[in-house]
Amino acid sequence: MDIKMFYAELGKLLYAIADIDGVITPQERKELHELIGSRLTQREIHTDEYGTNDAWYAEFEFDVAEEQGLDPEDAFNSFAEFVDEYGKHFDERMREICLLLADRLAGSYHHINHREKQLLQRLKEVLSTVHIGHH
Repeated sequence: MDIKMFYAELGKLLYAIADIDGVITPQERKELHELIGSRLTQREIHTDEYGTNDAWYAEFEFDVAEEQGLDPEDAFNSFAEFVDEYGKHFDERMREICLLLADRLAGSYHHINHREKQLLQRLKEVLSTVHIGHH
């Protein structure tokens, strides 16, 4: 599994969480940037040909999804399909980072609303199918 694919799909997941209520707030956008900078880039050793940390692909994909007006359900389903196909390559940290970032982003603007809560529950169900350490 190419790690850039993981980050791209993570970006779609985070976009789905942020946009499920129909609006992406400046607080959510700021939280996304801070989460990637503080939680992902420090642990990711891979960079692209320009020296950019691969973790920033999550924000790039988030921005692309927003520019294209991607339906949040489609974005979530893309992530779920990715997990279905590549979840066997996940490690515990990857699973935890998906849950942590989704939860933190959902809670970044006021509180977690009903639609975000439903999506977070679906995420937990999707990630529960990942069997860590059984490659």
